[in-house]
Amino acid sequence: MSTLRDNWRVILLVIGILISTFALFSPTVGSQPAIGEDDSMTNLKYGLQLDGGTRIRAPLVGVTAEEVEFNGDSDRVVEQQVAAQLPDADAADVIARQTAEGSTVEATAENVTTDELSSALDAAGYAHGEVRDGVTETTRTETVRVLESKINEAGLSGGTVQQVTTATGEHFILVEVPNRDRQDVIDLVGERGTVQIDIYYPTSQNGSRVYETREAVLTQADFTSIGTAQEPQTGGGAFVPVSVRDEPARNFQDDVVETGIAQPGGTQCTYMEEGGRNTTEGCLLLVVNGEVVNAFGMSPGLADGMRSGEWANAPSFQLQTLNTSEAQEIAINLRAGALPAKLDLSGEDGGTSSYISPSQGENFKTDSLITGIIAVLAVAGVVFLRYGKPQVALPMIVTGLSEVYILLGFAAAIGYPLDLSVIAGFIAVIGTGVDDLIIIADEVMGEGTVKSRKVFQSRFRRAFWVIGAAAATTIIAMSPLAVLSLGDLQGFAIFTILGVIVGVLVTRPAYGDILQLLLTEDR
Repeated sequence: MSTLRDNWRVILLVIGILISTFALFSPTVGSQPAIGEDDSMTNLKYGLQLDGGTRIRAPLVGVTAEEVEFNGDSDRVVEQQVAAQLPDADAADVIARQTAEGSTVEATAENVTTDELSSALDAAGYAHGEVRDGVTETTRTETVRVLESKINEAGLSGGTVQQVTTATGEHFILVEVPNRDRQDVIDLVGERGTVQIDIYYPTSQNGSRVYETREAVLTQADFTSIGTAQEPQTGGGAFVPVSVRDEPARNFQDDVVETGIAQPGGTQCTYMEEGGRNTTEGCLLLVVNGEVVNAFGMSPGLADGMRSGEWANAPSFQLQTLNTSEAQEIAINLRAGALPAKLDLSGEDGGTSSYISPSQGENFKTDSLITGIIAVLAVAGVVFLRYGKPQVALPMIVTGLSEVYILLGFAAAIGYPLDLSVIAGFIAVIGTGVDDLIIIADEVMGEGTVKSRKVFQSRFRRAFWVIGAAAATTIIAMSPLAVLSLGDLQGFAIFTILGVIVGVLVTRPAYGDILQLLLTEDR
């Protein structure tokens, strides 16, 4: 019993190894993949650098005016008034918000400058404060949410989206999707994903037939119960079944009747045909990201339901598309919602994108393993040459490797994706860990052979104070990197700090107990 009590630190190390083994190999752990999933027997997850895939880091397009005075107008009115003063922008490109922290107006259309937004606010009669590049924190958070929904709806398992902030205060959106090439990911996240229904209809003006467009009679917020993309049994094209919310449905029904789309017998739409745009009957236009992707008329039965007002009691219809891929894109956009601001993928403001093939990722895994083995062998050789005693060197190597093994188990337990920065953290942990173990060995053996347990403990405590101070310094130095969203540096810092904590609390004390057991005589 006294032996167990005296060597509880070694027992704690063994328990840590057993828990890590369970986390690494148990099928009940790590069922939800974080980035990529290894095809081996372990529960380790791998980041893009080791598993292959696409990474995109880009800022959001937009400029923001702070401390805007809304003069009692609603957010929607402000958006419309400011958009009317901006070239090539509509209300969807302006975001007005009134919060407890202050009122802001953001212009998210491309190529809008701070001077243009300032002039638009002045022309619309809204006093304001500073106008700066970039968007608000709320817009960045909403963008992350929408992109996560897009990735999930598209079935890209393991994809992640997060905000990252550089040391100079620049904000980026980081998108990582495993096992997908660059163009596929850009096609998914590169557009804002707006979907709306416009009405294109003929009318009379000064006795002549002209066409007008009533825009956004239905927008993404108006749709509900969005079905999956389907192909009609008759073949040709595809469609997405949708339902419309009650109030927008009544408004849409009124617009359709007023513009003559719901005339008896329905309408035949030739908008998409060559020369048909200026001769067609009324059409419903399906507009995605500002472009008309399809146009369709109205069947006699649907037109009758619109005119009688019965359609609004059960408002549903089909969004017709030319092919299945378009229907799938529309379904994804409708479920995820539109991005409040577009990602700037031009690369001019620090945005980057990269693709790592799965084969290259496998090479990185192999190279990382070889690097780790070389590091361990180098440390083992130096330690043995330094002391020449297996009872000192071998426990040092085993204890150092146990520290890395425990960290691997922790990564598997929480599903943290391993990438090259985390591997670098492991190598740093090996180096700092062995440094501390050498300090212990030098302090204990520096004044000659230790035979007394009491003398050993006195020397070990002196060494441990040095190790504790060094550990505190490392944790303080690494903490900002672990807290800030600085991309790869964050993973490096987190696992370096964890390695230091595990070392001080578990592995260094255990090594001290092992040395005491092997070197002292009154054990």
